Amino acid sequence: MYSWIWQRIPFKQWQLKALVSGVLVLGVGALLWYQVFPAVEPILPFDDVQVETNDPGADITVESPGPSAAPSKPPAATSVPTGTKPPAVLPS
Repeated sequence: MYSWIWQRIPFKQWQLKALVSGVLVLGVGALLWYQVFPAVEPILPFDDVQVETNDPGADITVESPGPSAAPSKPPAATSVPTGTKPPAVLPS
């Protein structure tokens, strides 16, 4: 097939034939990438992922605890006096 394409390219110099064949390859790749693959993607099973396990403990679900009551103590006040800059943090 490749020799048939190479022989049908209408140039005598191999550099021009190589350039034309490269453009053909890029064209076919772009056609596949932008037209064919998006058209067949909905029927391919790439998003149908199922993980199966034989672990008997896999059926256990852990329930998160409910919200707690009111906070036990009020939030602590900041130790930086008003009107002063906090200390700068030096990079390590």
